[in-house]
Amino acid sequence: MKQQWQERPEGGGVFALKLIRSFALLCGRPAARLALYPITAYFLVRRGPERRAARAYLERITGRSVGWWQVARHIHCFAAVTLDRVFLLSESFKRFEVRIHGQEQLDALWRQGRGMLLLGSHLGSFDVLRVFGALNPAVQVKVVIDLDHNPAMTAIMNALNPSLAASVINARQHGTTTALAIKEALDEGALVTLLADRAQPGNAAIPIDFLGQPAPLPTSPWLLAAALKVPVVLCFGLYRGGNRYDLHFEPFAEALVIERQRREAALADVMQRFADRLAHYARGAPYNWFNFYDFWHPQTHAPGDGDGH
Repeated sequence: MKQQWQERPEGGGVFALKLIRSFALLCGRPAARLALYPITAYFLVRRGPERRAARAYLERITGRSVGWWQVARHIHCFAAVTLDRVFLLSESFKRFEVRIHGQEQLDALWRQGRGMLLLGSHLGSFDVLRVFGALNPAVQVKVVIDLDHNPAMTAIMNALNPSLAASVINARQHGTTTALAIKEALDEGALVTLLADRAQPGNAAIPIDFLGQPAPLPTSPWLLAAALKVPVVLCFGLYRGGNRYDLHFEPFAEALVIERQRREAALADVMQRFADRLAHYARGAPYNWFNFYDFWHPQTHAPGDGDGH
C-alpha cells in the first residue's frame, strides 16, 4: 500500500471510458448505474492496492475490522460519483437533488469583490459545484486541477463539455505560472477552487494529524491563500446515495494570516484546522473518501498532490 497516488495506472483506458460515457448518455443514468456493479467487482478483484487501501481507511475511520462488503460499498460509491461526472459536466443538473449549506455566508464573502479561494479535497464530488454555478450564473468559477494525471478522463470530460477548458487552471504547470493564473482569476472576482489534501512528490508537505495519525498534507494551498489575502472557504460535495448530494460551504478565514515570527507553527495550526474539518465530514460520509492509496504512509515523501477526481 505504500505507494504514491501518481504511480497507480488509470482504471480502464480511453475506449472503456468512452464506452461508459456513450452508454450513460444514450441509455440514461438509471441504466448506467446498473453497470456500476461489474465495475465495482472488477476493481474489487483486480485492483489490489486500492482494495487494501480502502480496507485500511475504513478500519481506521470506523475503529473496527471491515469485510469485503464494506470495501465493495466504498468502491461502488466512488464509481457512482465518477459516473455522475458525465451528467454534471454535460450540465444535466435537473436529475440531481443538491442541498446547499452555507450559501448565505458564501454570498456575503463574495459580495466583497475580492474573489475567493474554495478549498476542497478528494472527499465526495467537487463537480457538484457546477450545480451551484448553474444556479448562480453571475459567479465565475475557476477549477485548479492536474490535467496530466488522468489524460483519458480529461479527454472524455472535455468532449462532454468543450467550454470546460476555459474554466480550468492546470495545476501541472510551473508553480509560478499556476499562482499567476489563480491571482488573475481572483482579481476578476472569480471563485477559484482547488484540492488541498494530496501532496505531489517534490512539493512541500508537513505531517498533520488526520483521523488519529500524521498524514503529509501540502503546504502550497495555505501559503498561496496567505499571500493572496482573499477569503478562504472550505467546500465539500458529499454523495448521499441515489441522486442526492449535500454541498457544504464553510467559511475558513476572511483573509488568512500566517505570522512570520512563528511561521512553521502558524502554518501547522492552520492546516490542522483544515484536517479537523476534513475528518469531521469524512466521519459523516465515510464512503465518500476517494484517496485509494496509503494516505498516511506514501512510499516517497519530500519535505515539505491525484487524479483530479
